[in-house]
Amino acid sequence: MNYRERFSATLNHAPVDRVPFDLGGTSLSSANEHVQTRLREALGVEGASPGVYTKFDERILTHLDIDIRRVGTVIQPASDLTRRVSDTETVDCWGIRRRYTGLYADIVGPPLQGASIDDLERYPWPKPENIDKALIERSRIEAKRLSEETPYVVCGEHPVYGVLELGCWMCGYDDFLLKMAIDEPFVRRFFDIILAYQKRVIEIYYGAVGRYIHFTTSGDDFGTQQGPLISPDMFESLIKPYFAERIRYTKQFTDAAYFHHSCGSIFPIIPHLIDAGVDILNPIQPGVRDMEPAKLKTAYGEKLVFHGGIDTQHLIRNGTPESVSRGVVDVLGAMRDSGYMLAPAHNIQDDVPAENIIAMFTAAQCRCAAGKTA
Repeated sequence: MNYRERFSATLNHAPVDRVPFDLGGTSLSSANEHVQTRLREALGVEGASPGVYTKFDERILTHLDIDIRRVGTVIQPASDLTRRVSDTETVDCWGIRRRYTGLYADIVGPPLQGASIDDLERYPWPKPENIDKALIERSRIEAKRLSEETPYVVCGEHPVYGVLELGCWMCGYDDFLLKMAIDEPFVRRFFDIILAYQKRVIEIYYGAVGRYIHFTTSGDDFGTQQGPLISPDMFESLIKPYFAERIRYTKQFTDAAYFHHSCGSIFPIIPHLIDAGVDILNPIQPGVRDMEPAKLKTAYGEKLVFHGGIDTQHLIRNGTPESVSRGVVDVLGAMRDSGYMLAPAHNIQDDVPAENIIAMFTAAQCRCAAGKTA
């Protein structure tokens, strides 16, 4: 099978020669430059990458036989709110203040904390008409190149944030989750504003790249380590209508499959995600309540493709190549080698040995060579 045939068969839960491999094919399954440097050293790769692909070192991807390449990013329109506060602090087009803490830029200033519904009407929301047209054109050109000049599966990254995460980021988690319980008019008006923004950006972005991509992503964390952030009933009432409309509208501009990322324990709300139009669920985070691969496959394996599943919190961070290999074989067995895409459960951090990353994909290749596919 070639990469695209394998992906198509996976979407259809059909037998494959091996499951699709992903490393860096989405912004949610990647690794930073320090990890890539160690991978280059472990693989004997020297010098600068000669290719035109910029999302990940192409030589690493080729060596590991990774199926996916990506294009695009979350779009930030020009805005009067955007500014650099200091060498470590910035404010984005939403007015969210972040401070760089060594690895990530953490939110330190939610601009709508304590806001009223009237404040929403006065707020200087980002305007889709201020999107850099050159950025969209570069994404279109790269998506076209990946589609027509490479054999790989093409992922179009999501151009917008999710409604719940933006609510929590702009109001603060405690404030917004409380509003969801006691101030539904505020929450619905906030979501109305965000959905209108999302739909205009969807038109612009997928109108440019939609014909060239095989799947697109979205991200919005709905879970904690122990369960959903909100009840399934509240999800169905307040989140699902907006999430489903975003997916429906996206699919007007592309035939791409729809991938959604949510960290945490979200088992009770998965039926709502399926009903909303999700085709691929990421990251099936191991080690949290009710998200065991075998349980997910039994419950929802006929309706969803699963992506991720290789533990980044403990296994590939603290394990050995041998224990990582065993863990990969266990996940492949639970997923029955079908309707599944092999990837780390989230972005790979600096403290993960390169040998463990290599072992993750080598183990899957060896399982296939031994004739243990579906």
